[in-house]
Amino acid sequence: MERTGRTDIVGDGDPLDICVITERPIQHGDILVKAVPLGGLRMIDGNESDDKILAVLQGDLVYGAMQEVESLPQPLIERLRHYFLTYKHGPDRDARQPVEITHVFGRADAHEVIRRARRDYLARFDETFRR
Repeated sequence: MERTGRTDIVGDGDPLDICVITERPIQHGDILVKAVPLGGLRMIDGNESDDKILAVLQGDLVYGAMQEVESLPQPLIERLRHYFLTYKHGPDRDARQPVEITHVFGRADAHEVIRRARRDYLARFDETFRR
């Protein structure tokens, strides 16, 4: 709500979404990698905040030296915008929620999104792990 100026936005309750950009093919998602957040896409799905953090694989030959989202090629940003605006559309989906990306944000905002997601996670699960 703070960043969009809208008062009807709530969190989506999902884990943090991070898109790690690399020139290397990754065949599955059950791995841990070191990634550097560059920024993100401020996405609203229905009335729920669903920000997408954009990061680069640390040490990646093509993208690894980048530090800011503005360093990424604009066609790549547009491709990611298109993907996240349409990836839930399909013949098996009856009711489509309106999805929008209000803007691309920078590294400082990405770190704030990560801090808030960590805080939410700890508030929900920290007591579980202390036992």
